[in-house]
Amino acid sequence: MRFFLEVLISGLLSGVMYSLVALGFVLIYKASGVFNFAQGAMVYLAALSVVGVMEHGAPLWLAILIAFIIMTLFGIATEKFVLRKLVNQPPITLFMATIGLAFFIEGLAPMVFGSNPRALDLGIVDEPIESILNSWGMVISKFDLAAAAIAAVLVTTLALFFQYTRIGRALRAVADDHQAALSIGIPLQHIWAIVWGVAGFVALVAGMLWGARNGVQFALTFTALKALPVLIIGGFTSVPGAIVGGLIIGASEKLAEIYLPPMMESAFGGNFGGIEGWFPYVLALGFLLIRPEGLFGEKHIDRV
Repeated sequence: MRFFLEVLISGLLSGVMYSLVALGFVLIYKASGVFNFAQGAMVYLAALSVVGVMEHGAPLWLAILIAFIIMTLFGIATEKFVLRKLVNQPPITLFMATIGLAFFIEGLAPMVFGSNPRALDLGIVDEPIESILNSWGMVISKFDLAAAAIAAVLVTTLALFFQYTRIGRALRAVADDHQAALSIGIPLQHIWAIVWGVAGFVALVAGMLWGARNGVQFALTFTALKALPVLIIGGFTSVPGAIVGGLIIGASEKLAEIYLPPMMESAFGGNFGGIEGWFPYVLALGFLLIRPEGLFGEKHIDRV
């Protein structure tokens, strides 16, 4: 039972970090209906910006500030020079634009900051915490706990901001109907610029946390793929859904990694390692078959 709880808690802490990556997708999709394929590349660019600035002698706080400015300006520039030109175009056109943006970032970021894998030290020691859990024989990492706390605070703050502020109400209006929002005086372009700027900031936080855990390297671009099952389960338009979906994916993949291989090997023989890599997608496929809009997604009824 102790081991089960330890695995479960570790999965939940990882799930909060998945939620952070998924949040960037949700913000942009809510505001513009665009699935931002470049979110993973933005995470990579953000982490590279921090380590790149630090390599020139800047302290961590200044590197984070400069990276924040870079990511915010990048998000606003993306809206102005890419999406603004494609207003009212088919969704596939916008999606293809974000694919092109992803390749652009993946080529530009290493040219500016270098492509060698590097470590990122945020001052959070990756060692077991000393708490009552130790007396139960459970080991929880300080870094995982601190990273989950940071991600949880950011996700909760943004959820409250977009739910109860004037900008949040404008965002929901824009998400429902662009033309109707424009007709009542909501500045569509300003809302999109704000959302893309916030998405850049979210990518910065995600890039620092994942970069500190796994190193700043090109593999960070694949964090976007890790967020896909979270989005499918939670819903593409729901901030709370990103949180719940991340917790479900984080816990289920850890439990599946530990408990499924022995069961499957005893039943079928062979080697069933690496379940953690594909189990979240199988789980998401099951949700697609039962509830395609996700747990918190909005149901759409098309009348013909």
